[in-house]
Amino acid sequence: QVQLVESGGGLVQAGGSLRLSCAASARTFSPYVMGWFRQAPGTERQFVGVINWSGGSTLYADSVKGRFTISRDSAKNTVDLRMNSLKPDDTGVYYCAAARTATLRTGVASYDYWGQGTQVTVSA
Repeated sequence: QVQLVESGGGLVQAGGSLRLSCAASARTFSPYVMGWFRQAPGTERQFVGVINWSGGSTLYADSVKGRFTISRDSAKNTVDLRMNSLKPDDTGVYYCAAARTATLRTGVASYDYWGQGTQVTVSA
């Protein structure tokens, strides 16, 4: 069983930056991908970005492309989401997730393990 714990959320003004981190409690399986999703109140959980197990491939939602960057640290078993030029529309609960696959997946149903989420609020 893999447990994922997110950290780093908070309140930031529009145009600011935040870095979220996702720590895995146990050695993850291979191959796998790690994804980030977000959910605003009253909306469905939406894909933000994903990175593969080697860290060599990433994929981002169009809404965050060029502003958000995902990276991973194999030694620490963590995956980070660096968010720049934040907008009020980026507000929501951010979740990291892991999927037992070598393919970059964007669908919620493709992921096997989820963290508890961390709140990100961007004020105008």
